[in-house]
Amino acid sequence: MAILKFRIYLEEDDAVYRDIVIKHTQYFLDLHFAILKAFEFDTKHQATFYRSNDNWLKGREISFEKYDKAYRAEPLLMAETTIGSEIQDVNQKFIYEYDFAKGWTFLVALISVNKEENAKLTYPSVTRVEGIGPQQYGTKSLLGDKFADIEEKYDLNEAADGFGEEGEEAASEADGDDDGFGGEEQRDDFED
Repeated sequence: MAILKFRIYLEEDDAVYRDIVIKHTQYFLDLHFAILKAFEFDTKHQATFYRSNDNWLKGREISFEKYDKAYRAEPLLMAETTIGSEIQDVNQKFIYEYDFAKGWTFLVALISVNKEENAKLTYPSVTRVEGIGPQQYGTKSLLGDKFADIEEKYDLNEAADGFGEEGEEAASEADGDDDGFGGEEQRDDFED
């Protein structure tokens, strides 16, 4: 049994990707759900794959369902189409579109074929995660909700220019208190 390894890139950023291994006998529907899970997206929206070439041009469509739009040819359905049936060369590529209103586009490239199955894995499986994935709805901080608590506790927006009160900085400059940056005597040292 062939195990296919796909690298799924975010269209705008090839430094953000997920590697997914899947059996050639599994369906595009399985790959669809694996991609959504790998990028932490929900499963509420429309989706479709396109067979592609090296120039990332859209070819035959493999759709979640038949949508109310014009098709050049009837789409294949993800639930009925095995991945192996659409692999035409060793560098096969697909374009995956999710949530047509938002226009999420992922580039799916076959990067390896292995004949041996890993008994420890349940296929499909994510084998590598690179970069911080996009947020499907808005933004999410690396620190999550805890950062808002820190910001409120320490009021990070207040006195953003320095650590002291506004009046303290002006008073220290008037007292001749030099912080070692930007004095005239130091600028002379750097001139030729």
